[in-house]
Amino acid sequence: MKSAFRFLACIAVALFTVTAGAEDFPSRPITLVVAYPPGGGADAIGRLLAQKMSEAMGVSVIVDNRPGFSGNIGAQSVAKAKPDGYTLLVAPWTTYAINSLLYPDKVGYSLEREFTPVSVIGYLPLVLMVNAQLPAKTVPELIELAKSKPDALSYGSTGIGSLEQIAAEMFKRQTQTRIVHVPYKGSGPAISDLMGGQIQVFFITAPTAVANEKSDKVRLLMLTMPERNAALPNLPTPNEAGLPGYEVFSTYGLLAPAGTPPEVMSKLNSEVVKILRMPDVKAKFLTLGVDASPSTSAEASARIKGDLAKWGKALQESDIKGE
Repeated sequence: MKSAFRFLACIAVALFTVTAGAEDFPSRPITLVVAYPPGGGADAIGRLLAQKMSEAMGVSVIVDNRPGFSGNIGAQSVAKAKPDGYTLLVAPWTTYAINSLLYPDKVGYSLEREFTPVSVIGYLPLVLMVNAQLPAKTVPELIELAKSKPDALSYGSTGIGSLEQIAAEMFKRQTQTRIVHVPYKGSGPAISDLMGGQIQVFFITAPTAVANEKSDKVRLLMLTMPERNAALPNLPTPNEAGLPGYEVFSTYGLLAPAGTPPEVMSKLNSEVVKILRMPDVKAKFLTLGVDASPSTSAEASARIKGDLAKWGKALQESDIKGE
């Protein structure tokens, strides 16, 4: 009888401790893990979010860059972190969805089982860019050129299974063209070769497109989202460029380890949604090409499930397999 009483008392104390910890959250610094090097799009998003969260929540919010293995090293660290809301992941979870489908035994986590999304942060489109010397000033002209010279043109990507490769393979499939894939270890070398004419086509992220828009060595032909982007207002959408239904973009979100208390998740979601609706935050994100789109945690979970289904189908149709 006494042992049973002690057992129930321990449970009561544990529950009280968890509840009390959740009620006064946050009471110490929060770490935002960015699984990519400083200076990139994910890092810029993470640092702006960290600054605003710190101001709103009254504690330090520290950005911890943990690059490596296509973002999986940082993701693994957060998946294994204590689920108390103090360790979060700024995630381009489209990349994580693709990685988990290509390398299910290597990524070291389950996107659906080991994370609970706080909110969608926003959507980042790609841009179809070509070498400026290419005699194609529009998407229809590029399609016509590629059809007239099968396998003569080449496109770059940041590696097998990257979103850039999937975008190009979807483009080839829809337009029934043959363009040769040249994988790179990063966007920097691919951009250099695009400018030098070693490759002719590259689907790149919007921030990189914005940074190179004024170069006389490249030409921007199309955005890969259904709506125009304020950072590149003159760039046509796929529908406007003659590719109805074509759509490729990366979803960014904020993830917490699975098992984080509901009260903590609610507090995080409330603050993040307020931040993403701030005019200065939306304006800053637009300069990066990101459309800020806050959501509920449930909506974000549905988005992850949808991304896994969408990119699984795209990988299968394009016959892309992990190395």
